[in-house]
Amino acid sequence: MDKGKIIILSAPSGTGKSTIIRQLMEMPDLNLGFSISATSRSPRQGEEHGREYYFISEEDFRDRVARGEFVEWEEVYAGTCYGTLLSEVERVTGSGKNLIMDIDVKGGVNVKERFGDDALSIFILPPDLDTLARRLRGRATDSEEKIAQRLAKAEYELSFADRYDRQIVNDSLPEAVSEVRNAILSFLGK
Repeated sequence: MDKGKIIILSAPSGTGKSTIIRQLMEMPDLNLGFSISATSRSPRQGEEHGREYYFISEEDFRDRVARGEFVEWEEVYAGTCYGTLLSEVERVTGSGKNLIMDIDVKGGVNVKERFGDDALSIFILPPDLDTLARRLRGRATDSEEKIAQRLAKAEYELSFADRYDRQIVNDSLPEAVSEVRNAILSFLGK
């Protein structure tokens, strides 16, 4: 059985990345598997260890970082870390599936550097920041203050786009899904 390859998707919040990934996961010819991230935060109601996340203590998380067990990780909030374990990458790719990773921009750059030609990195861009602001407000899940924070973070994240193999603008969801799918098929040699 051939080992699977790695597909990295990164994007600012509100660009439709999660929706694109959900649609790609339903395409059997892409043979995708999803990695489960590890976190040092406590499980929320209804979350299970090994399903939404691998829940580990902050001390254990930092010990694993020191032992080089993560392919990427970040302390998102003080004392709250998130990352992708190398064992998780190997679990998915070793089963012959292609691993799709939904990770932040710095993590995406690090994973691409580590795996080189065995990884394809795709950055999903909004058409522009005004459209992104409209989408974030349309969700009706965040306060104006939170939206302003997300937009400021998006400007920073957009500065990483040129470090990715491909940049795809999500102006039309069906077109963006098609472009990402075609990029993956080309990468897989199909």
